[in-house]
Amino acid sequence: MTTSARAAVVETRDGPFTFREIEIEDPRPDEVLVRMVATGICATDAHVRAQRMATPLPVVLGHEGAGVVERVGAAVTTVEPGDHVVLSYHSCGRCRPCASSHPAYCDDVWAANFAGARLDGSNGLHVAQGTEPHGHFFGQSSFATYALAHRRNTVKVPRDLPLEVMAPLACGVQTGAGAVLKSLAVPPGASFAVFGVGAVGLASVMAARVTGATTIIAVDVDASRLALARDLGATHTVNPAEVRDLTGALRAVEARGLEYVLDTSGRPENLDAGVGALAPLGRFGFVAFHEGGGASVDAGRLTLGQSLQGIIQGDAVSSLLINDLARLYRAGRFPIDRLLSFYDFLDIDTAFDDAGSGRATKAVLRFAAPRQPPRPTDTP
Repeated sequence: MTTSARAAVVETRDGPFTFREIEIEDPRPDEVLVRMVATGICATDAHVRAQRMATPLPVVLGHEGAGVVERVGAAVTTVEPGDHVVLSYHSCGRCRPCASSHPAYCDDVWAANFAGARLDGSNGLHVAQGTEPHGHFFGQSSFATYALAHRRNTVKVPRDLPLEVMAPLACGVQTGAGAVLKSLAVPPGASFAVFGVGAVGLASVMAARVTGATTIIAVDVDASRLALARDLGATHTVNPAEVRDLTGALRAVEARGLEYVLDTSGRPENLDAGVGALAPLGRFGFVAFHEGGGASVDAGRLTLGQSLQGIIQGDAVSSLLINDLARLYRAGRFPIDRLLSFYDFLDIDTAFDDAGSGRATKAVLRFAAPRQPPRPTDTP
């Protein structure tokens, strides 16, 4: 048995999305078929589309899916048909990182999320004619009207919250918030700065406010995003285009240096500036530096106990963090809806263009009739 779906397929490097009719296999015992309601667009989707990350083409991308469970495999007990779910990153569930509650650092992270196939190498997406597109991107391939996910990356969420707002929690927002709440574990009263206030950086700003950090510095060259960061909890903003010495500008806010710094931009110069601004024992976390990108630091600058930490997915156990963030959203303490711009699924090319140009902080595709999500209430 198969399910017919319509998918947006990347056929060629940097090419437009092509809408194709596909057939999706019935769920295996550990799989879940989800009718998509919304899916976020993440920079990783754009990187793969441009083949800066080597997922094979053609492929159905999408890894911030949200929808309603249609069918479940015989071994699935965590969700059932009709449940509202968010689809996050995939992992093997067996290796040492997975067994120690660090599935974002799974030994098979590349195969589970970027290979375009199940972990056993098979593909559950088929077409009647033409080249079969690869699927299972991040264990979901959510740029389609239905997605075949795994029980490990399918997260049940409350029915009273809009799925089009919950979708970005799956990756980008989880990464920014988790970097603060789990990876760096920023405590109350701490000083914190973030380089880059796109969706990931703004999520970190909101999380830092939730933790009770008393100094929260947003660093970006976009004045409108700095203004939004102020509204969402930043106590200070710095525009690198307006200062000669970025490290000096940060130390002008905290003379002894910053206890925690997060880079979401991937710009090598921010590593230099951020390390220069660290206090003794300060920690610098990063989510976007890539091998060969030229980001390096003299180890002698870390002699006062400072440290560097690479971060994937905010080191989140998605089933826990996504629901923590959902509850904070409901309580009005994590207003993710202020980051979002909504597009019809058929307008996916426009959504990617707007996300790439910065016109949209976080683009979200909707599969149902367009509607504006309600604002969160003040009570859980």
